[in-house]
Amino acid sequence: MKTKDDVGIKGYAGYVPKYRIKPEEIGDCWGEDGKTMGRGLRVESKSVPSPDEDVVTISTQAAKWAMKRAGIKGEDLEAIYVGSESHPYAVKPTATIVAASIAASPHMTAADYEFACKAGTAAFQTCMGLVSSGMIENGMAIGADTSQGAPGDALEYTAAAGGAAYVIGSEDLLAKIKETVSYTTDTPDFWRREGEKYPQHGGRFTGKPAYFKHVTNCTKKLLERTGNEPDEYDYAVFHQPNGKFPVKAAKKLGFSKDQLEPGLLVTHIGNTYSGSVPLGLAATLDQAEPGDKIMVTSYGSGAGSDSFDIEVTENITDVKEKDVPTIEEVTSNEEFVPYSVYAKYRDKIEGGR
Repeated sequence: MKTKDDVGIKGYAGYVPKYRIKPEEIGDCWGEDGKTMGRGLRVESKSVPSPDEDVVTISTQAAKWAMKRAGIKGEDLEAIYVGSESHPYAVKPTATIVAASIAASPHMTAADYEFACKAGTAAFQTCMGLVSSGMIENGMAIGADTSQGAPGDALEYTAAAGGAAYVIGSEDLLAKIKETVSYTTDTPDFWRREGEKYPQHGGRFTGKPAYFKHVTNCTKKLLERTGNEPDEYDYAVFHQPNGKFPVKAAKKLGFSKDQLEPGLLVTHIGNTYSGSVPLGLAATLDQAEPGDKIMVTSYGSGAGSDSFDIEVTENITDVKEKDVPTIEEVTSNEEFVPYSVYAKYRDKIEGGR
């Protein structure tokens, strides 16, 4: 049986669509002050998937790059879990399509996960358990979304697209996952019934007691379990529904904005839901040095949080030699579109072509 110290990240990568839309463009369409809304949410722009981009294509690209960085092939994977709340099929797994796209062996286990914005970190924990138990050598955990927001709703200003993939294993690790804890309750702050196109939310209720209660309690439990203080970490990554919540949660827990900054992507790509924390962690790993410690806490409405204590190894220095784009390189390729193009790409016009 492998110990917790034997489990960690062998490879990682992320993908974000190049198209962007600004809050003021959205506000102008609905007679609102989008610029003020954007400043309030601390979001300058958000990513928009093109018509031929979905959770499958985002996951596949990220998975290919993550495998390249890990130095493995699809046939080396024995598990693939894709976390998302915007799987393209209600009944047909995304994971099997991704597996076929990366030439994975059929002798593997696969499944789709859904837990609002923390489905990706739930996939992390599953892969960790399988590797730690000795059932598999390598597993892949993916968090990706093409999130939805009803026309004119507050969600439309932040709901974005993107994701990241991680190869979880026990050898040649870029970072060790030293500990993980979770905090889960039945808190209905966000929901979408079968057949409904757009989700509904509880307004301010989504912040308190939903987001902040779960994020703070989960993080505190991790600190208690590890015996660490916030200032012992070099970096911290929190779920980013907007630019305000993670900064406020970090301050409340004793983390600084400097610890957050490398992984705080929401300001220019929006809330990528299940991709939010995986992308934030990937951006942080891009800058990390051997020995750095990273604290990670996700959040998913409904509601729950997963926290991770991660320590970077000396292998991180080899990452740039793998010819895989960094998150900064992925997100810097931008093309802004007007609301009309955005509405077309996101199929917001009923009966349209």
